[in-house]
Amino acid sequence: MSQPVLALGIAAVSVSGCVWYLPALADVRAGADRPRSRRPAALACLTGWGTVALLVPLALLASPWPAVAAVAATGTVLTVALALGARHRRSREQREASAQWAALRRQLGTPPPRRTARALMTGLTGGLLALSVAASGALLAGVPAPTVLVGAAVLVVATLALAAACARPPAHGTRHDGGRHDGGRP
Repeated sequence: MSQPVLALGIAAVSVSGCVWYLPALADVRAGADRPRSRRPAALACLTGWGTVALLVPLALLASPWPAVAAVAATGTVLTVALALGARHRRSREQREASAQWAALRRQLGTPPPRRTARALMTGLTGGLLALSVAASGALLAGVPAPTVLVGAAVLVVATLALAAACARPPAHGTRHDGGRHDGGRP
């Protein structure tokens, strides 16, 4: 592949990355308006895409491959370091926010939130695992493929219904305070 064609391909990839680096640029410019973990994550994104953009002139100038590889490796190391730092800071922020919400719930006497997404994913995963085992067993036993497809469709619908029933939030009017009318306070 010739160098200009390679440079054109890298430039096209770099331009198409605007869906990532333009919001990252907005996060960096926003400063204190965003959570503290967003700035290093945005800098990691900008470093990665900046490295890709820097490879365009290097490919056009027909730079030696070791120099191009060194630039790419340096940019990758910087991007990964910034991204890991942002991830660490984000996990710390999430722990602090969880502790603050738990303290607020204790103070207000409200129950913890239901884990509907986890229940839904558990139901879907279990149902799809059962579906794959049942379909494989039926095909190995010699059941015709159309019959297996109909059975699989029935199992998918049943799995979705079961997962939706497990993840359904309580209906309006359901009380979490034991039926007391004083908000559950002693």
